[in-house]
Amino acid sequence: MAGTISSSGIGSNLPVDDIISKLMAVEAQPLTQMAAKVTALQTKVKAFGTLTSAVSSFQAALSGLTKAASFQSLTALSTNTDVLVGSASAKAVPGNYSINVNQIAQAQTLTSGGRSSLTAAIGGGAATRITFQFGAASGNFGVLAGALPASVATGGITPGALTLNGTVIDTDATTTDPAKLVNAINAKATTTGVNAAQVATSSATLFGSGGASTFGAVDTSGTGTYALTVGGVEIAAQADGIAAGAGVTAASIDDALANDATLQANLNAAGISFTGKAADGTLRFTRKDGTGLAIDETVTGAVQGGIGTDSATVNSGSSVTAAASLTLLSQSGAPIVIGGSNPSLAGLTAGSAGSFLDAAFSQDNTRISGSVVIDATNNNLQGIRDAINKANIGVTATIVSDGSANPYHLVLSSSSTGAKSTMRIVAEGKDGGPVDADVQSLLAYDPAGTQNLTQNTAAQSTKLTVNGIAVTSETTSVSEAIQGVNLTIGTTGKANLNVAKDTAAVKANVTAFVKAYNDLNTAINQATSYDASTKAAGPLLGDASVRNLETSLRRQLGVSITGLENSALTTLSQVGIQFQKDGSLTLDSSKLDKAIADHFDDIAGLFGAVGKATDSLVQFSSSTSKTIPGDYAVNITALARQGSVQSENALAASIVIQPNTSWIVTLNQTDPATANRTQTVQLTAGTYTPEQLATLIQTSINGISAYSSNSLQVNANIDADGKLNLVSTQFGSVSKIAVSSSTGTAVSDIFGSAPVLVDGQDVAGTLGGKPAKGSGQFLTDDFGLKVQITGGATGDRGTVGFSQGYAYQLNNLANSYIGTDGLLGSRTTGLNASIKDIQKQQDRFSDRLTDIEKRYRAQYTALDSLISSMSATQSYLTQQLAALNANSKS
Repeated sequence: MAGTISSSGIGSNLPVDDIISKLMAVEAQPLTQMAAKVTALQTKVKAFGTLTSAVSSFQAALSGLTKAASFQSLTALSTNTDVLVGSASAKAVPGNYSINVNQIAQAQTLTSGGRSSLTAAIGGGAATRITFQFGAASGNFGVLAGALPASVATGGITPGALTLNGTVIDTDATTTDPAKLVNAINAKATTTGVNAAQVATSSATLFGSGGASTFGAVDTSGTGTYALTVGGVEIAAQADGIAAGAGVTAASIDDALANDATLQANLNAAGISFTGKAADGTLRFTRKDGTGLAIDETVTGAVQGGIGTDSATVNSGSSVTAAASLTLLSQSGAPIVIGGSNPSLAGLTAGSAGSFLDAAFSQDNTRISGSVVIDATNNNLQGIRDAINKANIGVTATIVSDGSANPYHLVLSSSSTGAKSTMRIVAEGKDGGPVDADVQSLLAYDPAGTQNLTQNTAAQSTKLTVNGIAVTSETTSVSEAIQGVNLTIGTTGKANLNVAKDTAAVKANVTAFVKAYNDLNTAINQATSYDASTKAAGPLLGDASVRNLETSLRRQLGVSITGLENSALTTLSQVGIQFQKDGSLTLDSSKLDKAIADHFDDIAGLFGAVGKATDSLVQFSSSTSKTIPGDYAVNITALARQGSVQSENALAASIVIQPNTSWIVTLNQTDPATANRTQTVQLTAGTYTPEQLATLIQTSINGISAYSSNSLQVNANIDADGKLNLVSTQFGSVSKIAVSSSTGTAVSDIFGSAPVLVDGQDVAGTLGGKPAKGSGQFLTDDFGLKVQITGGATGDRGTVGFSQGYAYQLNNLANSYIGTDGLLGSRTTGLNASIKDIQKQQDRFSDRLTDIEKRYRAQYTALDSLISSMSATQSYLTQQLAALNANSKS
């Protein structure tokens, strides 16, 4: 045969495929059962996923309610939010506060003179260290006018002769002296922002200069007489017939001024004071009211000696008047623009002007100082700008062009606001070399000395009154002017601030607690429900882990809170929360309102974690989920200590720091050592008082970026014995300081050869009678209770009471059920593992079914062939029998 075509059942008409299909259906019944198990398990996994999500949502809803502050909030409502807005903490006291903001904090800006190029070299490139210090400048900012011309006394100041900041000052023929000009200027002060004051008139150099005496002993041995008057007050007089040395001398004038009570009273009545001595040529008289001060020598006959003459020189008499002048004071600290048709009549010059007058600079020890080096690589405007900005020392440098012939100005702005952010800029030669005079001329700025930069805006603080009490803040954020309240200032003006208990927030949080629990309770009920009529059960009905969760939730809500000392609230029912029959919670609003009204401060402990110490110098810091509620006795065996260095002896009244002084400072070194904790510190050259030197050292160390960026700081102070103390701000065993010399003034010149060195130590003691771990000022027990000991003595220090409110406890409980290690997570993991096992069984059984089907098909194919063969044989025999039968009949 060329080929054979066959199909099951073709030869025999046997329904092989149908038979095999039915047989396989029977064989596959276990596979169906397995699929049903997988479906059931997947339903449970989904249900656990839904329940876990519900628990997570429950925990998320509780997270904001676990902190006591959530139930202690207060509102701070402003009647004028443009002027200020407020926020209150739990420490605030409810009340009404009247606030008047008079001044807004701002930062100082300084501007250099104009230059023609951004890139042209400034100076010869000598390496110059520019040090920036910050502090407060006392004294006035403005312009000191010169003496009024003599013509003013008779003709006055012509109208329009003077303008200030664009406003015409009303002057005329009656403006004949400084006092009248001052009145005219002050009449426009609201518009101009400029006040005027008369300068105290001083006799200056009338009695000598340079320390050389120019007053000769008076000789009236002939027929003359002599009298010296100052502002109409007779200082000395000599009759005729008295030889030189026997009467009026420089020494006798000094003696009279020091000891003659009548003379002193007359001078005081005339508003005249004096300084210095005639004997050394430094005597000066000053009239405080700024009016002219006449100093007259009246002589008759032949007189020798006196002011400007010696005893052998004839004195014909003298009359000198110290001219009166005035000062213009800028209210904002900005330069004053002087103009008008003839400002010289007011002793002024047209243009923009202003500087600190008779000021003093006091460095702020809370602000760091820093320096940059200007040399041949960066000695142009752009290079200086970039060097300052890169140094990150609290100053921002920019360049502004005004479009003039020399348009480019370097503008320096302090990064901080407040009166204590005034800059002092010192230029020194680096490494003992010379200072570059041109760089110094560009940048050196001292409110108490040379001011080579112009102040455009003054460093000023926010000034306000709270219920009439003056308050100052370095920024526009004012904290603790009202205890527990922070004010954010927007502009000047008046506003009332009402601080009140935020009862709405407390009610909202309690309501949120009830809702969060009820949402979870609903999810549990849905997962474990049973409908008797339909006999339909929830996917997690009877599941032990769900029952455990439900029981734990209700048990925790049903017990009182422990560890709440002197609290009126310890159960949920006291704030109106009760269980219902279906396991949900209900809230009685009226009962909650009464609890808020009567026991507002106790509600926080009912829901959040609260810790309270009986000793004011022991503070609860934090806890963990393992911390056990209760009262813990505190016993301290050693207080925390800071590392310090103290000078061997009291410092001198005046200390000189030599140029190019640098010290090596190691601060809070670790083990093993950390390289950036040892740094070179530059000290600005100068002569300092002990207090000023302490400030210099503190700000110079704290200005090191490697320290400031790692919160490493020191405090420096002069104690009651006059000794210098340098103290690390950190407490604990890592707190230590080492200082050694590098260049310039030696450390031993300041601290002596045997300074007192003290290393820090950690606090030590017990909590609840058990040893606790000390770190700095903090003690922590084995279960995470952490307290801070800020001072006091060793020994028993009272107790710390710790409680966990309902929200805090339930949050911890929820955490134990979710996550991979949680009970619900573990159950889900187990179910997924079972599903995987069954699926593996399904795969193995499917493979087995394939083999069974092959066997069935082979068997029935063989049967089909056999039946087909037998059928063919039957057909053949039938045909043969039929043929035989036919033949026999024939």
